[in-house]
Amino acid sequence: MPKTMCLVMETPLVVDLLPVRLGAPDLAVAVEKYPDRSKMNSYQKEQSDTLSMVHQRLVSLSSSERHELEGTIADYLSFRNDVDFFLSENFGNVCTQKCYKNRLSACCSREGIITFFADVVVNALASQKWEIESMLTALQISNNGFKCIYLGNYGCMWHVKPIVCEMFLCDQVKEDIFREKADTRQVWKELKRREKLYTWPDQPVLFDRLETYFLDSGYSSPLMYLHNSPGLLRVKKNG
Repeated sequence: MPKTMCLVMETPLVVDLLPVRLGAPDLAVAVEKYPDRSKMNSYQKEQSDTLSMVHQRLVSLSSSERHELEGTIADYLSFRNDVDFFLSENFGNVCTQKCYKNRLSACCSREGIITFFADVVVNALASQKWEIESMLTALQISNNGFKCIYLGNYGCMWHVKPIVCEMFLCDQVKEDIFREKADTRQVWKELKRREKLYTWPDQPVLFDRLETYFLDSGYSSPLMYLHNSPGLLRVKKNG
């Protein structure tokens, strides 16, 4: 499964992997093994707790149960591959130069990203064990920089980035590229339309189903916006 391309390839934050490789059951309590939560702000704790909880549930699944859950996200991952190819082909160099290096954009800003619960689930299903370890470790480091705590040595630490991050393009860059490459405007419009098929709950969507799957198993998270956001609940009701 190809990893989502990260547009930003440099970072001021140095993150080391955990000094030992944890077994699957132990990974669910990685935060307890490295328990210095005093350096973690509320954003980091919320992210860490949700990632640990999701992993704990996933490692408890049988092979057939996990395979079935992976099947539910297969079409979404195909969509994400299409987005990744489009962005890397048309925006990669521009975004790195104009936004990241010059700090002109909110892209990858410190604690500025919104992660849906489904983002965490999809990423955990697609990730290797060491990738989840790295994220849990990074979340325990005090982040005093100007950029997102998930920016590691080689760019974004998410295997499948949050959808808000993936679909964020600032207006200036969009207009520059759309003017230079006329066909890209329509392609981007179609990708934005497809995004809503998975995320916008005016109809049954993947992001809602993944939240429901975990809620039915007795798990809850403040990141379950499709079940606790007043605005999105209204969209669901009126859909």
